[in-house]
Amino acid sequence: MHATLTRRAFLAAGGAAAFAQPARRPPNIVLFLADDLGYRDLGCTGNPVIRTPHVDALARDGMRFTDFYVTWPACTPSRGSLLTGRYPQRNGLYDMIRNNEVNWKFQFDEETYALSPEMTLGLDLREITIGQALQKAGYRTGAFGTWDSGRARRFLPTQRGFDTFYGFANTGIDFYTHQRYGVASMFRNNERVQETGHATDLFTREALRFVDENRNRPFFLYVPYNAPHIASTFDKSARQAPEEFLAMYPALKGRTQEFAALTTHMDAGIGRILARLREHGLEEDTVVLFLSDNGGDGAADNTPLRGRKATMLEGGLRVPLIVKWPKRITPGQVNRQFATTLDLFPTLVSLAGGRPDPGVVLDGFDLGPVLRGEAQHRRTEMFWQEKSSKAARVGNWKWVETAQGGGLFDLATDPAEKNDLSAERPEALAMIRAKWSAWRQEMDAAEPRGPFRDY
Repeated sequence: MHATLTRRAFLAAGGAAAFAQPARRPPNIVLFLADDLGYRDLGCTGNPVIRTPHVDALARDGMRFTDFYVTWPACTPSRGSLLTGRYPQRNGLYDMIRNNEVNWKFQFDEETYALSPEMTLGLDLREITIGQALQKAGYRTGAFGTWDSGRARRFLPTQRGFDTFYGFANTGIDFYTHQRYGVASMFRNNERVQETGHATDLFTREALRFVDENRNRPFFLYVPYNAPHIASTFDKSARQAPEEFLAMYPALKGRTQEFAALTTHMDAGIGRILARLREHGLEEDTVVLFLSDNGGDGAADNTPLRGRKATMLEGGLRVPLIVKWPKRITPGQVNRQFATTLDLFPTLVSLAGGRPDPGVVLDGFDLGPVLRGEAQHRRTEMFWQEKSSKAARVGNWKWVETAQGGGLFDLATDPAEKNDLSAERPEALAMIRAKWSAWRQEMDAAEPRGPFRDY
């Protein structure tokens, strides 16, 4: 289920994972994260309409995972696990940080916003992020895009392991005004800034600058785009995609057209960053990863999965993962092994040339041997909870229990979760529910973390 590391030994080693420096320069790491991208919204995953040539090229030159999962079916807890390598129930960020009053058209001003959940809640300060771990390994670290792990200064990326940050720290903004329902939300490091331009272009611009400035040293570039997520604005009719990309989809209408345009616009930004790596001669020495923060919503295509964002069904939890690692990954591979975002923290630490010293409980396993074709992945199970909704995957068995329904499904033959086998396979149902209960007990016994846990 996890790899256990003792905190005393961790702290004795010098803090957030001390690493022995390798003899040769370790690879640069570039991590792209899409927002609300569906399972089939890329050309390489079968979408017949949306154009994503640059991400498709990553898949052609690398490895695409078909059975890759996030830890929560929406953004905040999913991103917290990506940053820490820990279940949301272990790191304390197991629900959304958002001001729900905007759903009823409530307009925050600066005074009321300052006391709201979006301003006061965040990832527990005792948590160690991948930025901190890679800084200790000698990497220069930069984050450009959606942070969503706390907006107060103590929670911002430059206090959490990133040398530089440009983006927003709540759950969403207007692509052009950079406001969240009227509140200015764009930051450069610790200070709010107001600039003109589309958010996707601005995040790409900052990522390009980061590559230019750090090309002569190992770097970790984290680019969590907010595309193709719908904009967080009261005016839902306001156009959020540039006209040149909308014009690429004249047959589509409304949100469907905008979703396609935002996706292709993001892909173009990724293409510019990949081109800059090539210009600097860094392509062969850079590991590139691409995934989505959760399943798709609204106009997204989750085919052939059932469900969507905010559900415990496959469409809410299973996302594409693509990894390109020149000379280490055989190009064009499709990997059907079971893996999750929990596995990325130990994987990236290993890529950095080090090994985490004892000090923290990680819930993932290093994917490096899988990427190199040396071994099968160690993961066999995964567990989820969102309020009263529960789910687990053990082997190919998937169990879901929600107020809207659920059941027991064999994902090997039924990835769309249509055939409930609870009555036919009661022993499998009992097994997976018992494993979920044991996991929940482990989470309850873990060292408590905020902001939501009562301790």
